[in-house]
Amino acid sequence: MITTILLSFGALFLAELGDKSQLMALTFALRYRWWIVLSAITVASVLVNLIAVGVGHFIGAALPTDLISLFAAATLIAVGLWTLREVLPGPAIVDDTEAAPPQTKSRSAFLVVLSAFLLAELGDRTMFATMALATKNGWIAVWIGSVAGMVAAGALAILIGVTVGKHIPERTIAAASGLLFLYFGAITLLGTLAPGAGTIGAIAIGAILPAVAGAVLLVLRRRAFERAPERSAAAEQPELKLP
Repeated sequence: MITTILLSFGALFLAELGDKSQLMALTFALRYRWWIVLSAITVASVLVNLIAVGVGHFIGAALPTDLISLFAAATLIAVGLWTLREVLPGPAIVDDTEAAPPQTKSRSAFLVVLSAFLLAELGDRTMFATMALATKNGWIAVWIGSVAGMVAAGALAILIGVTVGKHIPERTIAAASGLLFLYFGAITLLGTLAPGAGTIGAIAIGAILPAVAGAVLLVLRRRAFERAPERSAAAEQPELKLP
């Protein structure tokens, strides 16, 4: 059993290195408190790997991965757009999470991270690796090792995110996070709808969505910057009082 746990841990940890899930963990760590991200990743890992070992050991059938991937892509793109909303210029953009109590913000952040990871991991290569291990080894040992490997990889990404986040302005972090989530969502969508595009093609085409969003964001911020002196001059101009 120990051998199977170590094998599953090593396989999942190595599979997660550089994977979109680890990059998502790093990105979330730039936005939310580390313990919220880590706890959400842990819960998602427990659920995903439990499904994987159940399918691999007991059922031996595949999940509807294409449909799940579409939901995952939609979730990632929605999270990206929601994050970019916070850095849009103008007083009309109000961050509702800042007005919410700390407990509410923590709960919403946990649900966002949990849902994103849960959908991203379902049908991912790491899930198939867990299913393959469970077909030839004890499912409990595979489940324990897989969860530990996935959480360890996520914790490493969170550590990097927390360290890097201390030296980057908050608005820059929000913009980079939003664009990254758009990119993850785009390549997930392309991998589902156009699997023949290949990895390089998906990476190149997937970069179009965040590139367009980044260009629009730059244009909006430049226009807001150009209008700032006009608003300042209008505010400083004294009012004319009629006799």
